[in-house]
Amino acid sequence: MIAIKGKLPEFQLGAEPARRVFPVWRGSVRAEVKFMPLPKKAAVRLWHRAREWDRSTRAPGRHGGKVGRIGLLVLHSLLFDFLNHRTGQLDPSYEGIAKKAGVSRASVGRALARLRRLGILDWVRRCAGALRDGRFVLAQERNAYAVQGEGQWRGYRPVPALAMPERPEPGTWGAHPPLPSALVQAAQDQRMGLSRAAVLTALASDPGDALAAALARMGLALAARETGGLSGVSA
Repeated sequence: MIAIKGKLPEFQLGAEPARRVFPVWRGSVRAEVKFMPLPKKAAVRLWHRAREWDRSTRAPGRHGGKVGRIGLLVLHSLLFDFLNHRTGQLDPSYEGIAKKAGVSRASVGRALARLRRLGILDWVRRCAGALRDGRFVLAQERNAYAVQGEGQWRGYRPVPALAMPERPEPGTWGAHPPLPSALVQAAQDQRMGLSRAAVLTALASDPGDALAAALARMGLALAARETGGLSGVSA
């Protein structure tokens, strides 16, 4: 965002050709422009919002939506090539934007106008006074730009987040089969010929199964007597 300190002087082109000594755009101001900081994290969020908005408004057979492909290129360049995130200063030239965005100067002008119509971007035309040949004249300076929050974008509607799929009903495609109890798992491991340690680990896998836990402790005690300890198993 940008703010202007003091009253904005209005410079109008004179009606008489001989008095047109102000080579500046109508509405240009000499008042001090105060830029507002825009942290990089916030800039990244705005960029993603703009891209989502463009994608959600893209019509079939068209290359872009409301923002447009070149509009996104110009916005990206403003946010990440020229914006000083700490101070908020953003006053690049058309030529600089065109070079960074990889488009023509005329395309930059059209893209900036579109971004302003959508409320994504705003700017203040600036000029400065100077003495030239003993006369006070005004000279055009670079515009002061501000990327505005999505709350000021015209017609913007947040893209709804992707809904999480509902949990499948038991027995339907994608449902996870119920895990066997510790006793059933130990029995299956024993039938498959797995080691005693694997069987005891299965018994001890469910501390809430009192019977399985008791059998696991008994098995561990027998194993300790027979071999002097069975490593890798705890109950």
